[in-house]
Amino acid sequence: MPARLFGHHQPPGYVCPFCELLAGGPLSEDNLCVPSDLVYRDRQVAVIMACDGFGNYGGHAMVIPTAHLESLYDLDDDVAASIMIMTRRIALAMKLAWNPEGTSTRQHNEPAGNQHVWHYHQHVFPRYADDDLYRQLRHRVPVEVRARKSRELAVALEQLG
Repeated sequence: MPARLFGHHQPPGYVCPFCELLAGGPLSEDNLCVPSDLVYRDRQVAVIMACDGFGNYGGHAMVIPTAHLESLYDLDDDVAASIMIMTRRIALAMKLAWNPEGTSTRQHNEPAGNQHVWHYHQHVFPRYADDDLYRQLRHRVPVEVRARKSRELAVALEQLG
């Protein structure tokens, strides 16, 4: 597999916050995920609310593989296809749940690519004309806001069938 040619960047003893969340067990003290962040899960992919917001808004989602796969290079074709299908469905669910003016997706690989969690994740953002998304105004989104948005998105996803 080509992924082995590129190596991995997670440090020795790395505790993956996404894997901890998906395992449903106790979360490490420094894990910013909480159980209410989980929007959806099936055999290959899960959707979680991001703990950080950008610009004037919070409440974007991330599509992740259920298996611990560090980056885009590690995805097999079936998992990659499942992630893209769910990315589209989450964008549609955002339109239904929150009626944003648009949506954007982005994904990062390796330190120079701005990856900071060593588990593949595809960001899906509701977009607004004044959101300043690409100015990188990152801020923590309160757990109760993420929980509400997770429920809203899960309901909208269910409505899509």
